[in-house]
Amino acid sequence: MNRKFKIVLVTLAAVSIGCAGFSYNRKAPTILENSCGYILTPLQSLNFSIADWFGGIAKYFKGVSSLDAENKELKADLLEARAELNRLKLIEDENIQLEALVRLSQDNSQYETIGAKVIAKDPGNWFDSFIINKGTNYGLEKNMVVMSSEGLVGKISECGYNYSKVVSIINDTDAVSAESLRTNDIGYVVADFSEESKCKMQYSDKNADILVGDEIVTSHLSEIFPEGISIGHVSKLTVDPQTSIQYAIIEPSVDFSNLKYVLVLNTSFEKTFVENTTSESEAQ
Repeated sequence: MNRKFKIVLVTLAAVSIGCAGFSYNRKAPTILENSCGYILTPLQSLNFSIADWFGGIAKYFKGVSSLDAENKELKADLLEARAELNRLKLIEDENIQLEALVRLSQDNSQYETIGAKVIAKDPGNWFDSFIINKGTNYGLEKNMVVMSSEGLVGKISECGYNYSKVVSIINDTDAVSAESLRTNDIGYVVADFSEESKCKMQYSDKNADILVGDEIVTSHLSEIFPEGISIGHVSKLTVDPQTSIQYAIIEPSVDFSNLKYVLVLNTSFEKTFVENTTSESEAQ
């Protein structure tokens, strides 16, 4: 066994020395190497091309995946920025309405005024009726006048302790005494359920000179509403086909789709103040 092992070692050593001597100072490949290179080189080139192609595909999909991730991140940032802009716009709109209510309150200083916020409304885009956050705890009562800086909103139809329900002029079936600001022609305004979010005005005088574009305001004949509050503008003149009565379609001055704050007028405050003053003068 030891003898065979020695023979193998000697043989391997001889082969190694022979290979080393054969390759020493060799300047060109052998015929065998050339033959192998002739066969293997195209295969190696093909293998490299395939590996390079698959590497390119992998890089492409990796790049696409990276772009998708970046796009998603950019879209998320854009949505967040838009949401922030919308929030700031809402705050700006609310501030504008609040500042306008302050000016409106100053313009109606002869009355007691109470500012209120809209906290709920009926389903739909328009404020046919809605709830405000003030009630009897602030002295509010049924039939008190509700306004915005743009004009007449409606009146209180129901009062709770800390809330009130308001019926708007586009849903109120009670007639509001009104007049044309241009001609002083008198009429009566009610909700017009055939024209969404509009009112209609029936003339007291069939010869009334009412034109499209005329501003309609509350008249001095109204028992609830102070004189001169803007109701809206005439958008169309028409005739009732059943009664042949002429009336005007009124586009409300108030934007009922974007109503957040209102001003409630206690019109009895002025009457109480005048009555008390008169009583005190007579007593003296």
